Amino acid sequence: MRILHTMLRVGDLQRSITFYTEVLGMKLLRQSENKDYQYTLAFVGYGDESSEAVLELTYNWGVDQYDHGNAFGHIALAVDDVYQACEQIRQRGGQISREPGPVKGGTTEIAFVKDPDGYAIELIQKK
Repeated sequence: MRILHTMLRVGDLQRSITFYTEVLGMKLLRQSENKDYQYTLAFVGYGDESSEAVLELTYNWGVDQYDHGNAFGHIALAVDDVYQACEQIRQRGGQISREPGPVKGGTTEIAFVKDPDGYAIELIQKK
């Protein structure tokens, strides 16, 4: 078994695709539309779905926001240099919600970014 994807409901599909591809550097892997049930799916990721876990962005037509609740935490991404990654994300229009630095009570360097729908993305510096 392996993790295939994580699904996020988004309020503006093109805005989310732009964020994940242009700000975080993922690739749009595929997109499909279901007219009968009025939703569109877009899969983004850093590698092919046959070997990598990806994100499924789900846009339910006419729904522009969701209540995230309090159960979901974040998506984590490994980066070579968390400080440089934050600077690049900032230059590309991304929102840093927690500046880079050591995790509380530890030495691992992390930062947090918010996607256009407010989902948290943790950046973890590779050791």
